[in-house]
Amino acid sequence: MKCKDVHNKLIFFLEGDLSEAEMKAVQEHLSECRECALFAEELKLTFSILETERKPGVNPFFYTRVKAKLEKQEEQSIERRPVLARVLQPVAFSLILLLAIYGGIKFGATSAEQSASLTVKQELIPYLNEMDVEPIENFLMQ
Repeated sequence: MKCKDVHNKLIFFLEGDLSEAEMKAVQEHLSECRECALFAEELKLTFSILETERKPGVNPFFYTRVKAKLEKQEEQSIERRPVLARVLQPVAFSLILLLAIYGGIKFGATSAEQSASLTVKQELIPYLNEMDVEPIENFLMQ
C-alpha cells in the first residue's frame, strides 16, 4: 500500500471504520513505514486533544448565577428610573394615541368632502362637453 493511500484512510483507521482487510493493510504499512507511523501518532494525539476540548466541564450553578445577576440588574434599573418618568411615559403614549385618532378622523372628513366635490364636478362635465351629449356628431367625427 502506498503512503498516499494510507494517509487517505488513516482517519478511518483510527476511528475503526475500515473493513478488516483494509485495517490489516494499513497496520502492516504503519509497521513498515516510519514516516506514516509518526504521522498516525500525531493524528492520534490531535484527536485526543480535540476530544478533551470538545466536552468542557459543565458548571451546575452557572444558570442560577446568571439568572440572579439578571434579576439584580433588572431591579437596579427599575429603582434608578424616577417615579415621575414611570408615570409620565404611559400618559405620553396615551396622548399620542389620542392625537393620532383625532388626526385620522379629521383627515378622513376632509378627504370625504374632497371626494364629494370631485363627484359633483364629474357629474357636470358631460353637460359642459357637447361632443359627449350628441352621439351623431361623435359618430361622424370618427
